[in-house]
Amino acid sequence: MPITVVGSVAFDTVETPAGRSERSLAGAATYFSLSASFFTGVRVIAVVGEDFGPAEQAVFDARNIDTRGIERAAGKSFFWQGSYLDNINEAKTLRTDLNVFAGFEPKIPDAYRDSEFLFLANIDPVLQRRVREAMPNVKLVAGDTMNYWIKDHRPALLEVLTGLDVLLINDTEARMIAGNQNLVQAARAVMGLGPRFLVVKHGEYGATLFHGSAPKGKAAERFRAPAMPLEEVIDPTGAGDSFAGGFFGYLASQPELTPGAFRRAMFYGGVMGSFACESFGTERLQQLSRPEIDARFNLFRELTHLD
Repeated sequence: MPITVVGSVAFDTVETPAGRSERSLAGAATYFSLSASFFTGVRVIAVVGEDFGPAEQAVFDARNIDTRGIERAAGKSFFWQGSYLDNINEAKTLRTDLNVFAGFEPKIPDAYRDSEFLFLANIDPVLQRRVREAMPNVKLVAGDTMNYWIKDHRPALLEVLTGLDVLLINDTEARMIAGNQNLVQAARAVMGLGPRFLVVKHGEYGATLFHGSAPKGKAAERFRAPAMPLEEVIDPTGAGDSFAGGFFGYLASQPELTPGAFRRAMFYGGVMGSFACESFGTERLQQLSRPEIDARFNLFRELTHLD
C-alpha cells in the first residue's frame, strides 16, 4: 500500500566529530521516503527551490518514489545548518533558512487521493491538519512534531492529535505535551489526546511503543525495542525520520495491522535509523539494499531474544 508523506525536502550543512558535510540532500520527507521505499511505494508532498536539480531528483527516482507532489518554486530550498561537536546526541542549530518553505501550501495530486497510509512529517500543525482533513479516507495516519510546535503552537497541535492514529515523538516531547515528567504517565496523557498508538524514541537507547486504553493509575500496553549499538556515529540528523520511514513503511507493507506487525515495525524502524547514522545526509540510505536491512533485522533479533 503506498504511503503519502508531507514534509520538508531540504539541504543540510552538518558538522560532527567525524567531519563536515556541505549542503547534503536532507529534510524529514526525504529521509522518511528513502527509508519507507524499501518496504512499499511512497508519494511525496513538499516544495523545493531552483537549487533542487537533476542530481537530487535522481535520488528519489532511484528508489521509485513518486515526486509528482513536489512543487518547484522560485528561490532556494529549505536549508538547515547544525553542529554535533558538543554532543553527538543533540544538534546545535547554527542557521535555519526557510526560503521557499516559508510559503508552503501542500497541494495533493489527484493520483495520491487513494492512499491508505498518510504520514504527516514535522511541519506546521496547521498544514498537517489541512492535509489530514483533505484525505479523510486513509486507513492509518501517523505524525511527528517537535518542541517548537508543542511550546508555541499548542492549540493547533492539539487539533492535529485528535486526527492521528500513531504519534512518533521523543521522550522530551512526550513529557512536554503531557506536562508530566513520568514517561508512563505522560504516554497515557498523550494518548488521551487522540493517538491510539504512541512511539516514544529514546535515541541511542531505542524506542517504546505504547498502545491500548488504560484507566488512571494503570499503564497502557508497552513494547520496548532496542537501538543498534554502532561502532561510529557519523551523522545522526535523519535517524528519527528514518526510524519513522522504516516503522510506517513496514506497517503499510503488511496485509493486517496486528500487534505482531507493530512490534516488528519497531525493529525495522530501529534498523533504518541505525543505517541513517552511518553517513552524512542520506548517503547511506541511497546505497542501502534490502538484504542488508534484513540481515540487520536478524541481528536485532539475536541481540534481544533469550532463546
